[in-house]
Amino acid sequence: MSVMSLPQYIYKGHGTGNDFVVYIDRDGKFEPSADEVRHICDRHFGIGADGLIRLTRPEYVSDLTTEQVVQCRDGEAEWFMDYRNADGTLAEMCGNGTRVTTLLAQRAGIAEAPGGAPFKLGTRAGVKTLRSLGALEPYGKDVFQVSLGPGNIGALNTYKVMIPGTDGEAAGTFVDMGNPHVVSVLEDGKASLPAVEDLNLIVKPVVNPTIETDQNAEFVRIDTCDKDADAGRATMRVNERGCGETLSCGTGLGATAVTLRAKTGVSHWDIGIRGGLVHVDVSDDDVRLTGAAVIVAKVELL
Repeated sequence: MSVMSLPQYIYKGHGTGNDFVVYIDRDGKFEPSADEVRHICDRHFGIGADGLIRLTRPEYVSDLTTEQVVQCRDGEAEWFMDYRNADGTLAEMCGNGTRVTTLLAQRAGIAEAPGGAPFKLGTRAGVKTLRSLGALEPYGKDVFQVSLGPGNIGALNTYKVMIPGTDGEAAGTFVDMGNPHVVSVLEDGKASLPAVEDLNLIVKPVVNPTIETDQNAEFVRIDTCDKDADAGRATMRVNERGCGETLSCGTGLGATAVTLRAKTGVSHWDIGIRGGLVHVDVSDDDVRLTGAAVIVAKVELL
């Protein structure tokens, strides 16, 4: 298939295993079609990725309203993360994707090096602010902290979450992180699903009552929780809408920490996912996600 709407050179990157095809479109010439996104993200016939990211100017993103473009300008975001899921659908936000995008922008001289000014990045969920922290153990070499904004949480344990083909169910909590999530904490006495490591998340979970839009589904185990230190550690897996199970999901990690804070009162979490480790700080008005970004390769399309 032709990929003429994509530039000749693109990049492969990931944030804790959540992987992307990413490129810079300075002049608005390379807006991909849904078919092209599906092709390039295909793990057998394309490069393979959980999604595609085009870093461009807000005015070159065709689905944005005038109000959204003005919002970017008012938020001092000269650049926009045009993110699409692997199935070609548009996505509001991707926390891991913001880090990978900022690393590419940094290497292109668009964003400043560690210690420099924060990078303002437009997304369909509003302007996000990223800070470059450089190497930071135990999280990685090129670490960024992104302010995701507040997590809007619903009533705890309102939803019943099931995985077709797996016995048992879990109680889920809805969290809006600019995109929809349902978070199930499995070891809180309200779940009968297998342990986190044993879940079959190739199968898309079913959430009842049905949420109007498709949602991401997170399954979480609390590993440690120190209320005196206001710190905890947890393990999470996620089935991400538009691409299935991913090794990490930035907004899902934010939604997980928001839910854990509501259940335990603890605000600072190290969360292990299949792709590594991230840190999440939760306050009433912001969720800050800290983790690494990696650019794997520069790819020439033929």
